[in-house]
Amino acid sequence: MPATMRGVQLTGHGGPERLVWNEAIPRPDPGPGEVLVKVLAAGVNNTDINTRVGWYAPEVTGATVEGDVAVEAGGWGGALDFPRIQGADLCGRVVALGEGVTAPAIGVRVICPTSQPEPTAEHPVRFRVIGSEYDGAFAEYCVVPAHQLYDVSAAPLSDVEIGAMPCAFGTAFTLLHRARVTSGDRVLVTGASGGVGLAAVMLAHHLGAEVTAQAAAAKADAVRAAGAERVLGRGEVAEAGSVDVVVDLVGGPHWRAVLNALRPGGRYAVAGAIAGPMVEMDLREVYLRDLSLFGCTYTAPEVFAGL
Repeated sequence: MPATMRGVQLTGHGGPERLVWNEAIPRPDPGPGEVLVKVLAAGVNNTDINTRVGWYAPEVTGATVEGDVAVEAGGWGGALDFPRIQGADLCGRVVALGEGVTAPAIGVRVICPTSQPEPTAEHPVRFRVIGSEYDGAFAEYCVVPAHQLYDVSAAPLSDVEIGAMPCAFGTAFTLLHRARVTSGDRVLVTGASGGVGLAAVMLAHHLGAEVTAQAAAAKADAVRAAGAERVLGRGEVAEAGSVDVVVDLVGGPHWRAVLNALRPGGRYAVAGAIAGPMVEMDLREVYLRDLSLFGCTYTAPEVFAGL
């Protein structure tokens, strides 16, 4: 096994120029409870861009392209250690085991969730994000806690198809799980042509929901093919009280109209704010209509296993 590896390192918050190709990165060794994984495929997601530009810092209030290179706490869990190898989506093969690890076995094809549960008594939904709090899949090898890996050796999908699943489909399935989507629900998905949005359309349709999707007109056909019965343009607004569930990935200036699309007793689940995280809310619209709001980042182990 080589002592070094090739990969892309993030050298600080900023534009693509902060990503540096390196052909001599020291290959990591797995510690106790860890596994060395040879990367077979890695996906690129909006969260990788958000981390690079420092968008997760609380002082950043604009859309996801509006990060701040001066922030210190721009990662999911706060300040990053640079250089950092990003890559929140991973499909790989186990090539070495750390002390105390018996599974997954060497040779097994694996994936892992993007947000990885590490709960404590004080923080029951604590998690770490691969490619943010520790080095991820934008290199030939990475080290992952053994208990975060799932055996996908028997899956008929290709490495590339599996490598595109953890972030998009894991987040989408978490949103639908938290909002308790079941057959017959009327579901509105914003940002439906993006990775998480398209996955949410597909999974909601699979669950038997009636899906309305918001997406750019140029991508309407792809969204319909994924299972949407109705596609609204980005500027269009769903009728008031017309849906049971909103899966929101956009936020921004149209947020209040999106919330108004919910029927009384409706459920709103959010895992993104690509149009901006700052919104105006009339609290009466929430409590007088008995709405339930869910912020969704933590993916419970049983949810990812179900995916």
